[in-house]
Amino acid sequence: MIDLAAAVLVFLGAAMTVVAGIGVLRLPDVFTRMHAATKVGTLGSGLIMAGAALHFADPAIVLRCVLVVFFLLLTAPIGAHMVGRASLRLGITPWSPQQDTDPQKNE
Repeated sequence: MIDLAAAVLVFLGAAMTVVAGIGVLRLPDVFTRMHAATKVGTLGSGLIMAGAALHFADPAIVLRCVLVVFFLLLTAPIGAHMVGRASLRLGITPWSPQQDTDPQKNE
């Protein structure tokens, strides 16, 4: 039963990581791509680490998995903030839905 739960967690984590990759490829600007990479990527990695910790159930491995998730939760928002801040300083404007429908902008 524990192996099934670990497999489900790893599968869900992998699915979330794939969704994050698709988001990075498909979203229109750096800010929304950054959101997909940090939020969903961290969730996917956390689920994979939870599955690994559940599968192995060794205290040393569980500690490592917890530390990996802690490090991801600590560094992902900081990295996203720095990327967003650098993008704004370079003059990249955030995407808005009006950019796709405004005929003046497309000319």
